[in-house]
Amino acid sequence: MLKPRRLKTGSKIAVASPSSGVPYLFPDIYELGLKNLRDLFGFEIVEMPTARMSPEELYKNPKLRAEDLNRAFADDSIDGIIASIGGYESVRILKYLDTEMILKSPKFIMGYSDATAYLTYLNSLGMVTFYGPSIMSGFAQLKHLPIQFEQHLNEFLFDDFGLLSYKTYDKWCDKYKDWNNKETIGQCESFYENEGWLFLQGEEMTEGVLWGGCIEVLEFLKGTKYWPDKKFWNDKVLFFEMSEDKPLPLQVGYMLRNYGIQGILDNVKGIMFGRPKGYSEEEKEELYKTVENIFRIEFGITDIPIVMNMDFGHTDPKIIVPLGCKVSINPKTKEVMLLENPFI
Repeated sequence: MLKPRRLKTGSKIAVASPSSGVPYLFPDIYELGLKNLRDLFGFEIVEMPTARMSPEELYKNPKLRAEDLNRAFADDSIDGIIASIGGYESVRILKYLDTEMILKSPKFIMGYSDATAYLTYLNSLGMVTFYGPSIMSGFAQLKHLPIQFEQHLNEFLFDDFGLLSYKTYDKWCDKYKDWNNKETIGQCESFYENEGWLFLQGEEMTEGVLWGGCIEVLEFLKGTKYWPDKKFWNDKVLFFEMSEDKPLPLQVGYMLRNYGIQGILDNVKGIMFGRPKGYSEEEKEELYKTVENIFRIEFGITDIPIVMNMDFGHTDPKIIVPLGCKVSINPKTKEVMLLENPFI
């Protein structure tokens, strides 16, 4: 896999809006995210032309959004790219990406939710990409989240580690306070104690290469030229999470079942699910049962590990998951470990 150069204090980070124009609607929370990147990590921010464009302008101009990414990859002075926030139709920018140029100059690129479309596409072409916090959802809340989050970001982005053991955060939240209220900007509504990750099945440690994202966004890619071919799925660890649209457990089952029908689940080494946003305890139990039934009953897959409620996706704080890097899952020790550094 093509890996980007490691970030450092003073690195130039391009900020773009490949998915939607939410910074235009909520400039204060956007500015707070930029400030935290500068103050806490020492990054130099380069705002791309689309970063603050209106939602209407961005919706009508997917090519402009793609050109921002092309421009950021082409600029040798820029070290990384972080999405302002997600949305729902960045799949429309894929045909305008200059993939030949991008692959010649791989860079750190990170987002989550709708960013799944371009992160998985670029990864399927051979480049490591990063599923993690965005400017407005993650970085803007950083000072109000457990200190472990800032520690994880510093270790992941700056340290020259060989192995990285993913840890659960002490607390988590799934709702922000009103972004229009300057007195509480960047704060979460409430926190919940982290009960740890749930290992649904699996007894032996397995290793595989990470790939995935928001399970609903991945549905936009199925059956298109942006969907990986059959050989791609060998030895993968798939990771999925659900958006704030909160698909029913039954609907998640529909999506997951399709991976089984395609033969993908027969070839993977493990499955990781992020903590679902807004689910009741009853809905979580229904989700666990649905996932378990699809693997064990419908497709007879009982040996690979399946981990639920991991700290990535639409709850905070998030871990960074690098698509294209090898990870191990050990059901006996309840440990998930990144086995390689995602940077050069």
